[in-house]
Amino acid sequence: MLNKVIEIRAIEPFNIRVRFNDGRVGVRDCSADIAGDGSVAKALQSPEYFARVFIEHGAPTWPNGFDMCPDWLRMEMEAAGELRATAAE
Repeated sequence: MLNKVIEIRAIEPFNIRVRFNDGRVGVRDCSADIAGDGSVAKALQSPEYFARVFIEHGAPTWPNGFDMCPDWLRMEMEAAGELRATAAE
């Protein structure tokens, strides 16, 4: 099964809440992922701009073209213990 993000929402500065196509959900702190001096990273370091995240082809994406591979995101979130079967709402 290919990993796809089917829901996404920016919460708090630099965190995203994601739901994958298998129903697993979690919150990822993206602070380290967007650190850097490049123009793409700099744009994402603005909380207002970071909050403009959307889904394109199953991947978290921002208007400047920055995106996250859903497979990479899934592996990172699993390794960090950030995923669970259902949302704690």
